[in-house]
Amino acid sequence: MTTFGNILTAMITPFTDDGHVNFQEALRLAGYLLDNGSDGLIVCGTTGEGPNIDDRDKLELFTLIAKEYGHRASIIANTGSNSTKKSIALTKAASHTGVHGVMAVVPYYNKPNQEGCYLHFKAVADSTDLPVMLYNVPGRTGGRIEPQTVARLANECPNITSIKEATGDISITQQIRALLPSDDFMIYSGDDALTLDVIQNGGAGVISVAAHIVGNEMQEMIGLFRQGKVKEARAIELSLVPILKAMFITTNPIPVKYAMKQLGFTTGPLLLPLCDPSVEEAQIIDAAIESYKQ
Repeated sequence: MTTFGNILTAMITPFTDDGHVNFQEALRLAGYLLDNGSDGLIVCGTTGEGPNIDDRDKLELFTLIAKEYGHRASIIANTGSNSTKKSIALTKAASHTGVHGVMAVVPYYNKPNQEGCYLHFKAVADSTDLPVMLYNVPGRTGGRIEPQTVARLANECPNITSIKEATGDISITQQIRALLPSDDFMIYSGDDALTLDVIQNGGAGVISVAAHIVGNEMQEMIGLFRQGKVKEARAIELSLVPILKAMFITTNPIPVKYAMKQLGFTTGPLLLPLCDPSVEEAQIIDAAIESYKQ
């Protein structure tokens, strides 16, 4: 099995004041994340405000991060869209940027049925030789890909090798693993709080938001769990609860982008329709970071 690692951080995207990608700060942030617990990065995903970034900037960011860090980390480009045609076009272009794989979300707003999901993802996979990661997040898309469709795609498309499973329902992970018992198909938790539960049920790791702040701690937690030191791993998990709660006190990536600004990164503005946290939310985020440092 070729794994992407334990922790793939869904990286925020720094912007300039006029709303363009701040490429130099993005490179600095990527290096920081990889030095602090991350095995790889998801670039221009949900946390990276991908839907608000034009394709030209996405491709430049994919290229720069892959060139700078691809020798030591897994770099996954988000090329998903609710338009199959657009997703294919971006996937084809991303295939020439040096990234190690692409991620494609269940088409949002359109709400395809399972046959539509199958045809969409198969078309994306057929457009590239890169590994393709499915992304199941019904809370954002309004639709989902069922375990049977995941298995069908994995069995018929050799380069569909993984899924970011973000339903928040551990039984979905269990069903996928039962249908695809080989570890060659990797299941990543899309929910920081379920990391150990997903791994316990045959998962490969987590695609994390909180790893921006506690990547080393999460890496230690996973390592202990894999060594059979479950009590110690669960103790770390419990200690992370305030940070995890703070990172999702409002819509992601609002909290984590604010947090990284507080930690010294020039994150720039959120792009509308996202906006800054309220004063009360910011206070909760600040308190969680401060208490964890202690």
